[in-house]
Amino acid sequence: MTSKLDQLREITTVVADTGDIEAVARLKPVDCTTNPSIVLKALGTPMFADAIKEAVAWGKKQGGNPEAVSSAVADRLAISVGAALVKLVPGRVSTEVDADLSFDTEASLAKARAIIAAYKDRGIGQDRILIKLASTWEGIRAAEVLQKEGIDCNLTLLFSKAQAIACADANVFLISPFVGRILDWYKKSTGKDYTAEEDPGVISVREIYNYYKANDIKTIVMGASFRSAGEIEALAGCDRLTISPNLLDELAKDEGKLERKLSPESRKPDPKVSVDEKTFRWMMNEDAMATEKLAEGIRAFAKDLGTLRTMVQKELQLAAA
Repeated sequence: MTSKLDQLREITTVVADTGDIEAVARLKPVDCTTNPSIVLKALGTPMFADAIKEAVAWGKKQGGNPEAVSSAVADRLAISVGAALVKLVPGRVSTEVDADLSFDTEASLAKARAIIAAYKDRGIGQDRILIKLASTWEGIRAAEVLQKEGIDCNLTLLFSKAQAIACADANVFLISPFVGRILDWYKKSTGKDYTAEEDPGVISVREIYNYYKANDIKTIVMGASFRSAGEIEALAGCDRLTISPNLLDELAKDEGKLERKLSPESRKPDPKVSVDEKTFRWMMNEDAMATEKLAEGIRAFAKDLGTLRTMVQKELQLAAA
């Protein structure tokens, strides 16, 4: 019997949710996805010591406001992590627009274009990159513009069908509905434990997947933020799943039978709808879980981005001493 990971790969595109170069090389995912937390962890390893030195040396040559310079160096380091991952996967690497721009469409567009240009400077085409944006109304609007420019986007921090519908309306390339964080909210709210089949995060992704397939929506559904292998198995057959190395290893060691749970052929009717800004904001307002987890996720990514910038500031100060 082949491992559950190998069986999963036959029906789902497996993506690594990590910046751990050694894990990516070992587990051989098709794509990689990053965020500020992952970039921070990657930069804490010896492998990126030279990249930090290079970025700091580059930063010293830049004039202007020290805060702007540290931000630019932090951006350069995020690209360094992404560029290293591009060498290891045949598909795409997601790179995140700053979380503190999540409510600013124009600033998000400028940052996304700068990310694509920075990769191009390293000989990496936009066909290898996904621009990652929070699934706020403003982030979705930025993605709509970028998609028209041929820049594919990954809409993250997605917790509700309202967000998924708005992303579909914007012709977004890919969405990352979060599973584990939805489960976290419900466990805390209800005090109840859930089986994989009862898991509110699993149910949410299944509903979004069905809605997309029922309406021939081309946007890719990539389940994310898993707490257990059981959640992953409950979504076997989803377009893509982005999985942490520890759960990939667990699936690789398990030689049990993996049952397919999702397929386009099993879709059920779910009439297509569209959402304008007023409707989107009202639907989010009525969904306490989605509202709270979206805000919490943006704060967490912004905090890690701040930590990265502070680290860069210290490195620049040391280099100037």
